[in-house]
Amino acid sequence: MTDSPHKNGTTRRGFLAGTAVAGAAAITGTVARADAPDPAITEVQPWARYLGEGVDARPYGTPSEHEAHVVRRNVEWLTADPISSVNFTPIHELDGIITPNGLCFERHHGGIAEIDPAQYRLMINGLVDRELIFTLEDLMRFPRENRAYFLECAANSGMEWRGAQLNGCQYTHGMIHNVMYTGVRLRTLLEEAGVQPEGEWLLAEGADASAMTRSIPMEKALDDCMVAFKMNGEALRPEQGYPVRLVVPGWEGNMWVKWLRRLEVGDQPWHHREETSKYTDLFADGRARRFTWEMDAKSIITSPSPQKPISHGPGPMVLTGLAWSGRGTIPRVDVTIDGGINWHEARMDGPSWDKSLHRFYYDFEWDGSPMIIQSRAHDSTGYVQPTKDELREVRGENSIYHNNGIQTYAVAADGSVENVEIA
Repeated sequence: MTDSPHKNGTTRRGFLAGTAVAGAAAITGTVARADAPDPAITEVQPWARYLGEGVDARPYGTPSEHEAHVVRRNVEWLTADPISSVNFTPIHELDGIITPNGLCFERHHGGIAEIDPAQYRLMINGLVDRELIFTLEDLMRFPRENRAYFLECAANSGMEWRGAQLNGCQYTHGMIHNVMYTGVRLRTLLEEAGVQPEGEWLLAEGADASAMTRSIPMEKALDDCMVAFKMNGEALRPEQGYPVRLVVPGWEGNMWVKWLRRLEVGDQPWHHREETSKYTDLFADGRARRFTWEMDAKSIITSPSPQKPISHGPGPMVLTGLAWSGRGTIPRVDVTIDGGINWHEARMDGPSWDKSLHRFYYDFEWDGSPMIIQSRAHDSTGYVQPTKDELREVRGENSIYHNNGIQTYAVAADGSVENVEIA
């Protein structure tokens, strides 16, 4: 923490030390007088008067009851039925870069498939030397790897193409999560089957009721894709594809087929055959972009944000958010608090992994004035996150997918935050 000067001449460290001695009332932003002790620290609290539960009371740990509001949420009117809908990660309540398993957003096409792992099978067929069928135990006998990747739905921020719509980053940017996957390189399994020279495409098929299928170029399949059976150290959750899912780093989430049951090698994509319809990026003139798999560099301020307003008065403040790119890492994020008049380089903290979330912070002294805040990501290829208007100039407003435009929030003097757009 730096000793940046406070508006009244005190330093950040001095300000915090003073509030600690006096007993800060963090909710109101006021500071208790030194001659008026804070009973929350001077008196014995109820939780210190009795013994708590023992180590066997909670065999599978759960969050504190005081964190019960930190949950995935859906938007009821978004789709006709939640079986083929999505819920959203509460990114405004999280920190760091790893998403807890119970908070990873869900997107289903036929509801959650409940699969008995003892009956699970994965087939590789098509243009291969040996058609193979693996059990879960078979897969776990191959050499394993651990990789942290973000998974983002192509429709993340899709409601915002025509303007500010949903007031909360959970709803505008919450179709994303970032976990540590454990599994087998897809390349390893394909080499076991022996891909024939004409095998240039791979059809991945799920075992859910929708028989979800996607075509993947063999070049990508042999690069960094994984067949994963664990996330953040434990088995996949049913809603995340238990017992096995496909991991397609940096590419749109619909390619990450869950409940993976079959991999067919072919000489062309299956979009004209049995494969379910692909997501399409529509231009203003009616044309559509084809094969837009990679997720462009993007960022979002998670606090302050509409669901995470400022709960204190003027003084030291931490602005924080997430940035990511499907093409590499994020070496830099800029933030502005005056609507883009001045930009400041944020402080990156935590691991910087390929195709993974990155955490940024901007520590400053808030004087209590209204702010217009934005973040702008730079990825390792040199790409810079565009404004929404720059995107619309090229692509119009007909699309739902791949909106990576800069998000704008208006922060009022009372600390409340609203999703807005500026010219």
